[in-house]
Amino acid sequence: MILPIVAYGDPVLKRVSKDIDKTYPDLNGLIQNMYETMANANGVGLAAPQIGKDIRIFVVDGTVLESLKDSGFRKVFINVHILEQTGEEWAYEEGCLSIPGIRESIMRPSKLKVKYVDENFTEHVEEYEGIQARIIQHEHDHLDGKLFIDYLSPLKKQLLKGKLTKISKGETDAEYKMRFPVGGKKK
Repeated sequence: MILPIVAYGDPVLKRVSKDIDKTYPDLNGLIQNMYETMANANGVGLAAPQIGKDIRIFVVDGTVLESLKDSGFRKVFINVHILEQTGEEWAYEEGCLSIPGIRESIMRPSKLKVKYVDENFTEHVEEYEGIQARIIQHEHDHLDGKLFIDYLSPLKKQLLKGKLTKISKGETDAEYKMRFPVGGKKK
């Protein structure tokens, strides 16, 4: 089922998410819905806060990117925590399904080590680098109540304020189902 993506301005996007356990209701259904929602919106990652849930889970599908097409980088991360971020910081233009139409160059470390459990609650400690590390860092930020625009300078944020206000009111041309904060139109 395709779920509405929560738009900028919704308080759930600023909350720190909670770990879950195996008893979380219909976890497999939630994971499937998240993959379907992400694919429908042409995303490479989707975190639970973006569908209104403050739990520590996100899905990624880097195989839609030409550079990762054959990588098999399609997985679910549950209760994920970054253990280490290393390597040189590098700039890359990021966007977010919760902030449609805005893309900005963001600096992030090139490598990271994460600890998480998969959909079977098997624990993993893995290292990633390059675009895979960036995707994970972006989605992990959602679980900590952080958005990519939080990395921008105060001046740049001020310049985007009008666009962000419009998004929170539902004034966007996103081609996927969205849920807007109180007072915003439904799409």
